[in-house]
Amino acid sequence: PPATAEDLADPQYTDLIASSYPHDDDASLFVYARYVDYYGWEWVKRFADRQVEFNRGSNTPREAVASKRKAIGLAGSAPGGIDTVRVMIGPNATSPYLSRGQRMAILRRAPHPAAAKLFVNWIISLEVQTSLLAALSTRTDIPTPPGTLRPWQIRQANSLCFQRFMEDRANIERLKAIFALHLGEVRGEPTPGQLGLYPGQ
Repeated sequence: PPATAEDLADPQYTDLIASSYPHDDDASLFVYARYVDYYGWEWVKRFADRQVEFNRGSNTPREAVASKRKAIGLAGSAPGGIDTVRVMIGPNATSPYLSRGQRMAILRRAPHPAAAKLFVNWIISLEVQTSLLAALSTRTDIPTPPGTLRPWQIRQANSLCFQRFMEDRANIERLKAIFALHLGEVRGEPTPGQLGLYPGQ
């Protein structure tokens, strides 16, 4: 198995990798940008020759590995319930990755503010945070399993760096353009289940 993400550009991993497009999703772009910081654009050129299966959506690498279509998932959500997968995340990670809490807001002109408040209160409740998220909760009053660190305590998880990355939209657009040159334009339908800005239109 690869020891670091740098190894994924090696020819032995040809046709074994699934990834979300880095230039279609800001979180995936962040992960690839960190790889560029560590390994350089030359790595991207070599990685592009590995016949990576690129798809839209951070769910797609996990699904490709779960269905045994690919051996390695990159720049997507971590697999759950797949005991044969070596996940290169956590305090002993050898390469940068991204672990972050999702953000929520209730818009001032929300058509159903009471329903929005009810949902937010439900999702941040102790019951939901302990049952659905467990060790991944960002609530500090919920204990983690012994020996488990919070994502923001792990340098390689880049939890705090991602926010700063997101604030520089000009750099994001620049990186997207460069990755499109190396990996080709994004193809395929948008991520299933994403309703977009104007659902129903």
